[in-house]
Amino acid sequence: MNKKAGNIIKYALSAVLAVVLVYFAFRGVDWKAFWTGLGQTRWAWIVLYFIVALLALFFREERWYALIRPLDPEVRRMQVWDAINVGNIINIVLPGAGEFARCGYVSSKRMGYDKALGTIVCERLCDVVAIVVLLVTALCLKWESFGPFFAENVWAPMAGRLGGSLVWLLAGVVLLLAAFFWAVFRFRDRVRLLGRIAEWLLGLGAGFASVARMENKFSFLLTTVGIWIMYVLMFWCTIRALPDLDSLGMADALFLSAIGNMASVIPVPGGIGAYHYLVALSIQSLYALSWDTGILVATLGHEAHAILIIIVGVISYVHLSLRKKK
Repeated sequence: MNKKAGNIIKYALSAVLAVVLVYFAFRGVDWKAFWTGLGQTRWAWIVLYFIVALLALFFREERWYALIRPLDPEVRRMQVWDAINVGNIINIVLPGAGEFARCGYVSSKRMGYDKALGTIVCERLCDVVAIVVLLVTALCLKWESFGPFFAENVWAPMAGRLGGSLVWLLAGVVLLLAAFFWAVFRFRDRVRLLGRIAEWLLGLGAGFASVARMENKFSFLLTTVGIWIMYVLMFWCTIRALPDLDSLGMADALFLSAIGNMASVIPVPGGIGAYHYLVALSIQSLYALSWDTGILVATLGHEAHAILIIIVGVISYVHLSLRKKK
């Protein structure tokens, strides 16, 4: 009962945060200008957006499939595809929950839930590195434009809030984790609970280390690059769909894609609010365009992706349900 109450509180706080961010993002929007801009949208680019987004999902399935195969050679591609799509649709409502849900769809006697979760940890680490690479690349390409904005609106607020305490905070976290791991593995034979935790941690580590056991590590790297190229192209399609953004180039899509993906670390349903705010702020500050235009770009890209995720997720859920029944 306590666990259920804790989950309700967690999801309620996440929903409240989403509402607050949506309010600040859409506050003061000129809805007449918004709908006028939407009416000028070049929908052929949105169709191309859906195609590119599907390719991103395909690359993500291939990457996870490559990670899982060393742990369970019998896993099937369609099983991995369905698990990812169902996990994505869950993430729209309950951020982060989809990652745990998709582990349940692929885990087996040979590959336990903990190992499946370890592969996702490995994936997420690669994605964080990819976001940093995109951001650094964009800053190097157009530092005179992106550098001051990033320093003022992203780095300065983060450094100002954390200040010198960041080093001590990180040091404290590292020490606590070290003490926790030492206690778990030192007393795992004496305390049953610690023994189960140690077993789970070892399985998690095995899943994380599966990247070292892959037959073709180049395919893992190639699919990771493919995922993030598709994400940049998705943003490129979004800005090409709007006439007011005709002056923007691929470097702009690269930077805006990195900024938008940074919103994924904020725990709100589907990135609602956080994504809109960061993208709209970037477009308004960098290109001297209206906040309405920024909101339109964010809404068009975000909702198009959400629609695709829902459609593909429902199809995969039905397929999984029919296969389970069979």
